[in-house]
Amino acid sequence: MKLIIQIPCYNEAETLELALNDLPKHIDGIDTIEYLIINDGSSDDTEKVAKEWGVNYIVHFKRNLGLARGFLAGIDLALRNDADIIVNTDADNQYCGADIEKLIQPILRKEADIVIGERPIDDIESFSWVKKKLQRFGSRIVRMASRTDVPDAPSGFRAYSRKAAMRINVHNEYTYTLETIVQAGRNKMAITSVPVRTNPELRKSRLMNTIFGYIKKSVLTIVRAVLMYKSLQFFTVVASVFLIGGTAIGIRFLYYYFTGKGNGHVQSLILATMMIIIGFQTFVTGLQADIISANRKLLEDIQFRVKKLEFGLLEPDGSKREGSLLSEEDEKTTE
Repeated sequence: MKLIIQIPCYNEAETLELALNDLPKHIDGIDTIEYLIINDGSSDDTEKVAKEWGVNYIVHFKRNLGLARGFLAGIDLALRNDADIIVNTDADNQYCGADIEKLIQPILRKEADIVIGERPIDDIESFSWVKKKLQRFGSRIVRMASRTDVPDAPSGFRAYSRKAAMRINVHNEYTYTLETIVQAGRNKMAITSVPVRTNPELRKSRLMNTIFGYIKKSVLTIVRAVLMYKSLQFFTVVASVFLIGGTAIGIRFLYYYFTGKGNGHVQSLILATMMIIIGFQTFVTGLQADIISANRKLLEDIQFRVKKLEFGLLEPDGSKREGSLLSEEDEKTTE
């Protein structure tokens, strides 16, 4: 059983060694622990620090591509190097490295495919009152959108099984944390949380430069994820508002018309007609989006199968390769 711990980095030379030293060197149930650094276009000595420390793998970007792109690149390299479990943590040593053992236990027990570290947000002194409330509110919205019970959605301290890692797709460039939870929940993947500890803050967050910017990007990320995975339901709700409103106004016009008081209410008829047309067009848009969503799911299944072949889990004829870690559920999907 191999565990690869990956750390996305952008100008983290001052804190990276501290974070690396805090990582576990041995965990019961894990045969091999390796370390992976994603150098996301750093202009300082981040990569030099990583090499001198002795990390096993380094992903190098010539320019800054963002947290989401770096995360996916790390996942891909970890899978290519036969990782059975992939843990993602931060280079600023925000999370307690010793809690990685706790983080991976649900995967080792085969109880979950994704495990997210739940920070004690109310007890983190470096978080302002506003940031704490935003973290709680954002997590609540993600729970509603994903139909999961993840209490700390923005947490970047998380573990993925090999199967879950192969199914990950991130489409926004801001962050992977929110979208992957919505994706996992809507695809009915087993996801859980465990309480973890945090260390004192060494630097300010780079994802939350301003409160308004954080809210805007987070809301757009959640809405986009919902539109991708539950497009028909979303557009049906929007269409219903216009259809119900238009119908109500139309009934009001008909009442006045049949009681001989229709003069002067033509505006209501025009408004009702426009709202019903908009509602109908919105619903048709939802149907089209649902068809696109179905095609996307087929493409994701094909991508998952290709990754199984690429990463050595299947033989070219589709049979399970000897020594692979495919579960019985995975084998059924290959038949």
